[in-house]
Amino acid sequence: MKTVDRWQLPDGVEEVLPERALVVERLRRELLDLYRSWGYQLVIPPLMEFTESLLIGLGRDLDLLTFKMTDQVSGRTLGIRADITPQVARIDAHSLAQPGVTRLCYAGSTLHTRPQSLLASRSPIQLGAELYGDDSLAADVEVIGLMLATLEHAGLADITLDLGHVGVYEAVLAEAGLSAEQEADVFDALQRKSRPDLAEALAGLEQPVVKLITGLLDLHGDAAVLTRARDQLAHAAPGALVAVAALEAVAAAVERRHPGLPVYFDLAELRGYHYHTGMVFAAYVPGHGQALANGGRYNDVGKVFGRARPATGFATDLKALMALFTAAGPERGAISAPDAETPGLLARIAALRASGEIVINCLGAQPDPRCDRELVEVAGEWLVQPLAS
Repeated sequence: MKTVDRWQLPDGVEEVLPERALVVERLRRELLDLYRSWGYQLVIPPLMEFTESLLIGLGRDLDLLTFKMTDQVSGRTLGIRADITPQVARIDAHSLAQPGVTRLCYAGSTLHTRPQSLLASRSPIQLGAELYGDDSLAADVEVIGLMLATLEHAGLADITLDLGHVGVYEAVLAEAGLSAEQEADVFDALQRKSRPDLAEALAGLEQPVVKLITGLLDLHGDAAVLTRARDQLAHAAPGALVAVAALEAVAAAVERRHPGLPVYFDLAELRGYHYHTGMVFAAYVPGHGQALANGGRYNDVGKVFGRARPATGFATDLKALMALFTAAGPERGAISAPDAETPGLLARIAALRASGEIVINCLGAQPDPRCDRELVEVAGEWLVQPLAS
């Protein structure tokens, strides 16, 4: 009989041990405080929901990423969330239903049936912010600014901002006149940036249509790509020019707030779960092949909950940030305290802990190895002194 290693975890699922867990938790608290300072209110959605609300209208990608099970109470199908964004959209549309602009933020564990990339975790700790009720480019600029502030707070430098707009793709597809099946194949090929698969998806179509759609793969680079896009699409897909102008305006606004920030444009960028409706954006840093944070506009997702609203937001994985986080330095050591019930000692321990010190009861002959100081009674007073070697 095969021996089972009971300590093993599923592939792509990892535990976070004390030293790294401290970094994750510290970063989580600091970033949620950052979001609060921008006016974003914290919400805590449930880990699982009925799939009717968790997945409705959000595309096949999210459905495939979601673990499902039968609820033993109701008999209905439950899903363990793979993405918190749809849950927050439900909260805005139904649970809160506030008038005007609503800003919400969150942090919580998610679970994926499979990794989204070769090195990705299947159990990310998703943290993000969402802005509802405003369809302006100013709202997109605000969310992008908060995404950049998130990475800057984690001590990351050399950030590159990637900008795209779903409207370019939609305008091109509107002119192409493809069937639903062809559109699905084209979307998949463009999302993966696969020229061979795109050529296969377009096989048999008229050459102008093939050229129009294939040309999207070349519309990436610095600001000069926007000029090329106007020249390329002005007559073939004029509806795309509105999206190109929006990209130009958002990039200019971001650059005014972040002088010198490299901005990369990708007009064939279709990341996400098929629910983005406008601007899409991501942030990259050297040495990390995947986007560290990404987001975009996803208007009207709340319609299925009875309230269609403009919406834009972003998310990041705290575990990915943790791996690159520049910590402030090693923590100060702990204080060893005798395991006794002397009133004066107990009061001193409580005061030290309240001031932020770590005080560990010495339960054996040797203090905890984290201790570099100890409490010593001197003339009836408990003093903190260097730990005797």
